[in-house]
Amino acid sequence: MLIERLGAAGRSCFEAASLRPFSSSSAMAKSKFEYVRSFETDDTCLRNCYIVVRLDGRNFHKFAEQHHFAKPNDDRALGLMSKSARSVMEELEDITIAYGQSDEFSFVFKRTTTWFKRRASKLMTHVASQFSSSYVFYWKEFFGEQPLLYPPGFDGRVVLYPTNRNLRDYLSWRQADCHINNLYNTAFWTLIQKGGLTTTQAEDRLKISQVMLLLEPLQAYKEEGIYVQNGSQYIKILWVYHPIITIKVNPNERIIEVFFFTLYFFYI
Repeated sequence: MLIERLGAAGRSCFEAASLRPFSSSSAMAKSKFEYVRSFETDDTCLRNCYIVVRLDGRNFHKFAEQHHFAKPNDDRALGLMSKSARSVMEELEDITIAYGQSDEFSFVFKRTTTWFKRRASKLMTHVASQFSSSYVFYWKEFFGEQPLLYPPGFDGRVVLYPTNRNLRDYLSWRQADCHINNLYNTAFWTLIQKGGLTTTQAEDRLKISQVMLLLEPLQAYKEEGIYVQNGSQYIKILWVYHPIITIKVNPNERIIEVFFFTLYFFYI
């Protein structure tokens, strides 16, 4: 199209130039427009710090509803999230721990990583794109013929933690958040699905409930569960889901998954 606009003379010049061998010399690469690189910000992560990239699903409440996820937890969706995290860990060998719950996943890079020259934007976008594409790629493996109505989105952030204590507290914070949300959701949907309450009634019921949690060994209460009172009736909740922690013990070893189970009791 460009050659036609140039006419005969333009075509001959353009064709002659296209036959010249390509040169990658610095003289060819530089131009008066190169100054725009100075607008880029330096986002190199501090050395000797753990780099944590945390992804969160964008508007996943709507996504879960439109794809008919089971409440309060959908095994297919949780499996797909775990599979996508494994894909990220296999791609980026410097990730040592991946912790996930609900629609989020945290990826911990080792302190000494030099991937992408420790640039935060590069690390975050690579993790987000690998995770998102894996989520779409492996969708049929977990959801079968159920169609993916639209591509999901995940936003990301990068946080640095200088000490082992800081990193441990970060993971403890995400675990505590998981416990609170999961416990509430399990009780909430049990009141609806087994107690016959509406969403508003279940929410009001939990607002006025006084809940006490007791952590007990799993083996001692194999046949026990969680009971939620609805009037004079106690509703039993079998188990509370916990997040999956994917750990890469050694770059040369296989990735393993560790499942955590804790038994809770409601006294209302």
